Amino acid sequence: MILVTGGTGLVGSHLLFKLVSNNEHVRATFRREKTLARVKHVFSYFSDNPEALFNKIEWIEAEINDIPKLQEAFIDITNVYHCAAFVSFEPDKYRILRKVNIKGTANIVNLCIANRIKKLCYVSSIAAIGHHNNPEKLIDEKTAWNPEDDNSVYAITKYGAELEVWRGSQEGLDTVIVNPGIILGGGFWKGGSSGNLFKQIYNGMRYFVNGITGYVDVWDVVSIMYQLMQSSIKNESFILVSENLSFKTFQTKTANALNVKPPLKEAKPWLLQIAWRLDWLQFKILGKRRSLSKQNAKSAISITKYDNSKLKNVLNFEFKPINKSINEVSKLYLNDI
Repeated sequence: MILVTGGTGLVGSHLLFKLVSNNEHVRATFRREKTLARVKHVFSYFSDNPEALFNKIEWIEAEINDIPKLQEAFIDITNVYHCAAFVSFEPDKYRILRKVNIKGTANIVNLCIANRIKKLCYVSSIAAIGHHNNPEKLIDEKTAWNPEDDNSVYAITKYGAELEVWRGSQEGLDTVIVNPGIILGGGFWKGGSSGNLFKQIYNGMRYFVNGITGYVDVWDVVSIMYQLMQSSIKNESFILVSENLSFKTFQTKTANALNVKPPLKEAKPWLLQIAWRLDWLQFKILGKRRSLSKQNAKSAISITKYDNSKLKNVLNFEFKPINKSINEVSKLYLNDI
């Protein structure tokens, strides 16, 4: 039987659809019962009978740091997809990020070892990959992480989680790690998901930024995860990026797909410097949640281009063009609203 942690998230829900569609026996964890509706909603995009597919899943309520519940979830499990994570770039959320992403992953790794799990697939992020000083040089899996960089709290904890997975591999656990770029998929239009970008663009964005980063379709991510778990590949990590695009290009393409006006004003670096400081002041004085950290402002204008050749060569995989992904997800968003 297969265990999927974080089954109610963007990657987890799409992965579950793929697994049950392939007649795999699946168990999945969730934290709150109300989030199960998200999975059914995602299933409804791609099936005329989503309820039947959903009912094939054995669900178990388990927090990532609730060891007794996790032990119950691991009964009769042979393979694990660890998708559960906390996504936030707010500096004040560092403790909960560590608790969920690092300590939680350590728990999963320890239980995999204790239960002699055949293979673990961990969903990390390009945030956990190192960066070059040369913005035109492609970043690959060998690019060294520099702890002295001004890394975001999210990046720090995802990197720490990867260290726990590599520890597991040294203790005999077969593992694969995937490092997706910004994952484009439907059904999650709020919070830290990329779906919130579609919502923001639809509602109108005044400013664009010229930073560059990597994007990937959610179906590419789950397909690659499945293929890696079915293969003999072990103890390797893979960057999952279809294309490197500027934020301006992504915003414009998405606005066109949503039939709204794209942002026309550039947010200059000096403006972003002022903005993140004002955001910090509002947090300190008024207690408002952070919406723009220093690291976010920096990444908005940073040029980070990723090399996907390792994955493409190993699996002979062709990524979905991002333009197609944008159109597909935009259509789902418009249907939902």
